[in-house]
This record gives sequence, C-alpha cells and structure tokens, in this order.
Amino acid sequence: MGPAQKPNVCRQLSRRALGFFSRDAGVVQRTNLGILRALVCQESTKFKNVWTTHSKSPIAYERGRIYFDNYRCCVSSVASEPRKLYEMPKCSKSEKIEDALLWECPVGEILPNPSDYKSSLIALTAHNWLFRISATTGKVLEKIYLASYCKFRYLSWDTPQEVIAVKSAQNKGSVLARQAGIQQPVLLYLAVFHVLPFSLIGILEINKKIFGNVTDATLSHGILIVMYSSGLVRLYSFQAITEQFMQQKLDLGCACRWGGTAGTVGEAPFGIPCNIKITDTPPLLFEVSSLENAFQIGGHPWHYIITPNKKKQKGVFHICALKDNSLAKNGIQEMECCSLESDWIYFHPDASGRIIHVGPNQVKVLKLNEVENNSAQHQISEDFVILANREKNKNENLPTVTASGRVVKRTFNLLDDDPEQETYSHEVYFDRDLVLHIEQKPSRVFSCYVYQMVCDPGEEETTNRSCEKE
Repeated sequence: MGPAQKPNVCRQLSRRALGFFSRDAGVVQRTNLGILRALVCQESTKFKNVWTTHSKSPIAYERGRIYFDNYRCCVSSVASEPRKLYEMPKCSKSEKIEDALLWECPVGEILPNPSDYKSSLIALTAHNWLFRISATTGKVLEKIYLASYCKFRYLSWDTPQEVIAVKSAQNKGSVLARQAGIQQPVLLYLAVFHVLPFSLIGILEINKKIFGNVTDATLSHGILIVMYSSGLVRLYSFQAITEQFMQQKLDLGCACRWGGTAGTVGEAPFGIPCNIKITDTPPLLFEVSSLENAFQIGGHPWHYIITPNKKKQKGVFHICALKDNSLAKNGIQEMECCSLESDWIYFHPDASGRIIHVGPNQVKVLKLNEVENNSAQHQISEDFVILANREKNKNENLPTVTASGRVVKRTFNLLDDDPEQETYSHEVYFDRDLVLHIEQKPSRVFSCYVYQMVCDPGEEETTNRSCEKE
C-alpha cells in the first residue's frame, strides 16, 4: 500500500460550501476542525510573529480579544494584525477592574435588549461594583453595587455562561485583633448571580463557627467546595443551603429594609445584604483528603482525581470512582519529568470523559472505560500520546577545560523549563490560525506575542494550483 493520501483542504471547503456535509452542528464542527488540523499539520505551515507589545500591567486574553491596563483597553487579535476595539476612560486605582469573565449570548433564548445578543465582559471593580460591559464598544450596559462590609476580589463561573460567583478576599481581621488572638468568624463571602439580565441568588457567608478551621471555599456547578489546611475537601449542595438558610429573598433594584437601614438592593450605598447565613452544619455530600486540596470530578460514570495527601506523592494522581471511592484499574498515573513545575492532569472539558495528562515533553490522552467482563469496575487506558519534538540545546557537547589543561566534553539535555534556567510565567493560547503567547518577566513587565499561521510560498503556490483544478 502507498502512503496515506493527505486531505485536500480546498476540496473540503468546496464540499462544505455546496452543502455536502450534514447541517448537524457536531458534523460541521468536526469538519472545520479536520480542515484546521490539515492546515496546521502540513510540513510547510509555520507560525510567524506578526505583532509584539509590552505592558507594565497584566495582559489577559479571551476568545480573540486581548485586554490591557486592567481590562481598560481591548484589542482584537482576529485580524492579520491586532486592532484596537475600544479604550475605556482612565480611572483611579480604587476603581480599576480586578477580575473579569467573558459572557457570550446563549443560543435559542429571547433576550430583553438587542445589545444582549452580543458578547459582554462581566467585570468586578476594586470598589465593589459589578459591571456588564459591551465586549465590542466598552460601554457599560449594567452595573450593581455589591456591598461595603467586605472586599470582593474574584470572579468565576458556577455554571458556565449562566451563573457567576463573586468571591471576597479573606477576612484576616485587624492587626491588633490578630495580636490579641481574636479570630474573625467569617472567612469570606460568596455573591451568586444569574447573568443576563443580572438577578441575585444570594450572598453566602463562610463561617468558621459552622465549618471549622476552613482555609478557603468556592462554588462550582452548584456545589459548595470547602477546603482545609489539612488537605481535606468537603462538598455541599448550594441549592440545599439556599433553601434551608436564606433569611430573605432579595431582588435587584427593589426597596429593602435590613438591619435598621433602608435602601435599594444593588445600588450604592446600600448594596446587597448577606442574606444566606448558615446556622447549622449542612448535609455533607462528599469528602476526601488530597495534597494541596487538589480535587477534580469528571468522567462517565463519575470519577474524581486526587493526589495522596503526602508531600512525597506530589506528581502522583489517583483516579477513583465517586460512588464508592474505589481506585480504577491502572488508576495511578505518574509521569517522570525533570522541571520546575510538576506534571498536571485534568478531565477534558468536552465532557467526553477523557483525561489529559500533561508533562514537560509529552501529553497523554487517557480513556476511562469498563473492565472487560466486569461492568462494575472501570479502568484507565492510554488512547494516544503526543511527544514534544524538542530541539537539542546549542550548548550541548560544550568542551570544558580542566585546571590541568585537559579538554573534557560534557553532554546534557536542557529542557525548556530546566530548574537551572531562569523561568517566568507563561500563558499560550491556540485560536484557529493564531498562537498567542503572554509572558511575565521580572519587575512586572508583561509581553504579548501574536503568531499567525502561514504557509511556505512554494507550497502555497502548489495549493493554489490544486484549488484552481477543483
């Protein structure tokens, strides 16, 4: 048999335009990804640096948009050369955007305003305002004043594109109180909202009198996750907590009297009172101990990934069944690597149940499936492995001259993240025909490099000829 024939991208594009493929969204998506893969994987494809910029403030990226100056300036990376979409007016440090999430229009829903069908940036400011900002113009579309009794700092999705959780900074108490040994009972607050239009679910306090010596808490997919310094992780139903402990239902924009003070919910200076106060330990759904509280749930049926709670076990991952905590067959995953950071593992976000295990020089794609002749037990098997094609370092085989004058050759392999090399924070994004690299250097200097996919001119000419023949 001869070599496998490469997919002809021009033929695929022509067939797609003529409607040869099913209109099913999944088929179209797979076809598009197949076309992209064919382009990326051909030997003539290169990624050329088309744009570079530097900043003294953090740089963020989200779906074709690059954000500078604490999200005040937005640049589109979709064009061949990035172009500015908008720049919001300058503001004081106390009003800067602390964190942000990109919200995209849901499919099949009727929304109140035409502007709601376009993407928005949900932004949290340093002075406790929650804004919904047009992702294309920078115009503020909605705003909510959160509260004055705590400092809100972090945004995350509870349910992606539907429910957000706004987490406060941890309440450390005053210096004098700490010196006197007085502990603040409330560790932090979680404000939870449905998005577009904003509607309040409630603000929950995490109280040490109820949860014990808790060190952190977060909300994900309707589950309240509470973490402890011992490595213990406990899970509770947020819906059950809301139904049992909500003191009063609050609606944004409505008049409210709370604790002897009257005002409008979500407007300054009244803000939003903390209306979910747990007075008794809620029913526990699940608990597990893991190193550094690392814990993930995924797969079909449900499994979880932890690292045994011992420092020497760092980099060792156990994949267990959620229903009975049993270890899956081949469920201990470990990867040999010599780097500053250990390998990491996660359930694939496409809900396929696959598990991705990433190291400095390889990516393993694992599958979770039933053990043959035993449907009650599941096993981890290797689907495929992607190996990094590292070029040998130029400093290899350097001659070393000893004190006596003897020349000795020394050979070593230097990884990109070798502990002996100085490394900085890096983020790399691959978005269709673009690769975007954000780097943080010392002295808080941030750099952004944009690379665009290009083909070798000779190869491109051949491709064009084949297109003309189609």
